Amino acid sequence: MTRTDVLDTIDSQLDWQRNLYKSFHREPELGLEEHKTSARIESELNDMGLEAMHVSETGLVAVLENGRGPTVLARADIDALPVTEDTGLDYSSTVEGVMHACGHDMHIASLLGAVQLMNENRDTWSGTYIALFQPSEENAAGARAMLDDGLTSKIPKPDIAYAQHVMPLPTGTVSTKAGPVLSAGDSVKITVHGRGAHGSMPHLSVDPVVLAATIVLRLQTIVSRETDPGEFAVVTVGASNSGSKSNIIPDRAELLLNLRTYDMGIRDRIIASIERIVTGECRAAGSPKEPTFEYYDQFPLTDNDAASNAALTTAFEDCFDVGVVQPASPATASEDFSEIPNAFEIPYVYWMIGCADAEKYRRAEHAGTVNTDIPANHAPNFAPVIDPTLELATKAQVVAALSQLSS
Repeated sequence: MTRTDVLDTIDSQLDWQRNLYKSFHREPELGLEEHKTSARIESELNDMGLEAMHVSETGLVAVLENGRGPTVLARADIDALPVTEDTGLDYSSTVEGVMHACGHDMHIASLLGAVQLMNENRDTWSGTYIALFQPSEENAAGARAMLDDGLTSKIPKPDIAYAQHVMPLPTGTVSTKAGPVLSAGDSVKITVHGRGAHGSMPHLSVDPVVLAATIVLRLQTIVSRETDPGEFAVVTVGASNSGSKSNIIPDRAELLLNLRTYDMGIRDRIIASIERIVTGECRAAGSPKEPTFEYYDQFPLTDNDAASNAALTTAFEDCFDVGVVQPASPATASEDFSEIPNAFEIPYVYWMIGCADAEKYRRAEHAGTVNTDIPANHAPNFAPVIDPTLELATKAQVVAALSQLSS
């Protein structure tokens, strides 16, 4: 059988995959709590005659060894989001306040489908295929949890790693890009200290509300005045919290920041600028204590290996119809997949699968209303079109694997 012949056998399993997708969508679980999800994945792998290895509490790995050859790792994330669903689908979430609003249910169903195809067509490939189901991508904790549980010593070292993500692009398309494809992301909690006083006696205080407001304004200059206009950077102050009553000047304020960058040098410089500005403003205000900085939800840069991306793009173009493979633009979203190949010191490729109704997308694009008419990831009305998204996502995983493992 050829690679095309393997892809043609997918029709026999699509009903099973559709049911899987709907089942995962109905029962979403938050990061590091994916116990039912993990158990269902393990059950499906066992039904294929495969053994699932637990790496971290809810992470799973299946290793398909099939003779001599390269080793390929394919990853799917499995967690959901704290979002209340508003899609009207007959398979909507049954868990209050939790929803697969980012398409990870589609990722699970497509990777399980790819495992099924690879397992049933072992005569077409040689080597080792590793399917990795990763928890808690949304919190940037899942890849690290699997690595902390010894992932690099528990599975064969891959030669390359692959991952994909559904995005609000036209369904029936696969988008690839060399270099940075997702930004690095960092969240920062900053606490600044003042001196509390009665609202009628401001001269006895060091007002942290005024201090925080000054810092918020000054932080805007990091991108507008300290970053080359040709470079990408985002600094967002998402929350400013202080005080509890109108006539009480509080003794502290908290700011929550989020940063996005495509260049780690720029990232480091922005962090240094944040700390310089905050510390300087605190000293100027006479703050009685130094500010504190807590970094969390830190996502690495997703930076596709150029040669590997070119090879995979060619494989996609060889297998899919003209127009299916599209160039991707770098996205400002972030994710933790790259921690895994980085830990193995191997190249990786991360690509996008379109999941929006193609005709609706074309109409919105023509009207210039894509940003308002097409639901985005993390939105309560985010609902990937099952067909042909599921089929193409499954085929893309298989094409990626066979581009390395074909005998």
